Amino acid sequence: MKFVSWNVNGLRARLKKDFMPAFKKLGADIFAVQEIKMQAGEAIVELNGYRQFWNYGERKGYSGTAIFSRVEPKGFTCGIGVDEFDREGRVITLDLGEIFFVNVYVPNSHNLEWLERRMSWEDSFRNFLRGLDKRKPVIVCGDFNVAHQPIDLKNPASNHQSAGFSDAERGKFTELLDAGFVDIFRRRNPGLTGAYTWWSYLRKARLTNAGWRIDYFLISERLTDKVVDATIENEIFGSDHCPVTLSIQDFC
Repeated sequence: MKFVSWNVNGLRARLKKDFMPAFKKLGADIFAVQEIKMQAGEAIVELNGYRQFWNYGERKGYSGTAIFSRVEPKGFTCGIGVDEFDREGRVITLDLGEIFFVNVYVPNSHNLEWLERRMSWEDSFRNFLRGLDKRKPVIVCGDFNVAHQPIDLKNPASNHQSAGFSDAERGKFTELLDAGFVDIFRRRNPGLTGAYTWWSYLRKARLTNAGWRIDYFLISERLTDKVVDATIENEIFGSDHCPVTLSIQDFC
């Protein structure tokens, strides 16, 4: 069973050129997208054989998530039960029977000006995932807006305490891992350098691979022996992010 996650940075723009070739190439059973930046009815996505699940942000052109699934879930929910964040369309959860699958777009701390809000999000989202994990194993993917360790970005020294690499944000990510979730790409590739998922549009960052790894698949520890592969698809262009994938033994 193959999962894909991609921050598309505006789905309508991607649909005009980049999205469908990538979608077909990756051949996912479940394809999660973040930062769709659209409202209901603003675009038609024709994907034969896939159910579509949408969570639009109330603010036009901002945030939002979607999941396209070949698998018929037992149910789905939107949000984490916190109105401040749920209005932004940041989370969709599918109940796949044996597991929960969660798609998330974590709030950016915006040059640390919104750091307090980000810390509130982190505690609420961690508690949400822990609640799911008590019921059955969880796969959660998306743009977490944090590079966890120095190996996860090209220039850690000059970016120390920048948004996305502050001690506070990294510490909350550590707390999430300590709550029983595994960064499966890093678990499988502990010393791999230059493995990034986001590049600034400035200064030819992607050309020089001056990137950050901020898009993840995290899984409940008890799922690790079922993982077949976890990859970064950095040859796929369009967004300022690239897709990441997880292949796991079939549950459904």
